[in-house]
Amino acid sequence: MTDLHTRFRTLDDLRTPDLWREIEGRALAVEPRPVRSLAWVLIVVMLLLTVAIGGAALIGSGILKLPVSVDASATPSSTPHESTSASSTPVEQRPPAWTATGNMDGVRSGHTATLLPDGKVLVTGGSIGYFSGELLASAELYDPGSGSWTATGSMAAARDGHTATLLPDGTVLVAGGVGSSGELASAELYDPRSGTWVPTGNMIETRFTHTATLLRDGKVLVTGSGDLASAELYDPGSGTWTATGARAEARSTYTATLLPDGKVLVTGNGDLASAELYDPGSGTWTATGNMHGARSYHTATLLPDGTVLVAGGLSSSGLDALASAELYDPGSGS
Repeated sequence: MTDLHTRFRTLDDLRTPDLWREIEGRALAVEPRPVRSLAWVLIVVMLLLTVAIGGAALIGSGILKLPVSVDASATPSSTPHESTSASSTPVEQRPPAWTATGNMDGVRSGHTATLLPDGKVLVTGGSIGYFSGELLASAELYDPGSGSWTATGSMAAARDGHTATLLPDGTVLVAGGVGSSGELASAELYDPRSGTWVPTGNMIETRFTHTATLLRDGKVLVTGSGDLASAELYDPGSGTWTATGARAEARSTYTATLLPDGKVLVTGNGDLASAELYDPGSGTWTATGNMHGARSYHTATLLPDGTVLVAGGLSSSGLDALASAELYDPGSGS
């Protein structure tokens, strides 16, 4: 402001006329007066620019604040202030957390859990405790929508350590396990539409803690159990079992993983670090690369890139739990 005052005083010393009076006179005059000289026009423009630049500087620095009118009917997201905040502030991330959901109707151990086509989860069999010996034939359904459990039809036989496989037609094949009389060869089918079980063909051999793998052609490969190296196939079309090629090694507490090419990778068991591949086309097994160490009770997970992650389990002595993990590459077999 001092600078502006100095400029005005300089103009007075030069005996310049009263510019504001001149501008006002021009605005109120009925007939505009001709511009006396180009110098006057330049002086007016310079003064207006000086005022405009000075005002903009004051507003930008926050010394001068202009009133802002906000439409009360506008939604919060449509106001300039909030839209700027939304674009510059990252969305708050929730920390990973577990939340409780409904309890099952009863305690279970050694049971199976199968995701059904309608999104519900079928839980079957098991026992009420490791040392109790009381086996269960009951089954129940978990509804993710309500977080609750409801009873459904019971199996024909109580069983623990069995397998449950979702078939292409939406039914669930339950096979083998341990019953009141020992290891089982029986199998039955659960129909989610009726909530009932119907018997199907028995396996060729009794099996417990075996694996069941749904193949690309809709058949189910069952293999393993104790000292068994044999394998068999279940055909949903006929409800019967047929023998297929036997593995080179007898295995239990191992894993079986369906690979993208349709073959099945079997890994581990007790003191074994070996692995084998089952080819549904020929019905035969071939050796593939060994794991870095023997393991049992481990997990095997097919990853999106086609490799298999094997993790944890027990060492060859069966006494030490493992933290190690390794990847199997089907391309190189290593």
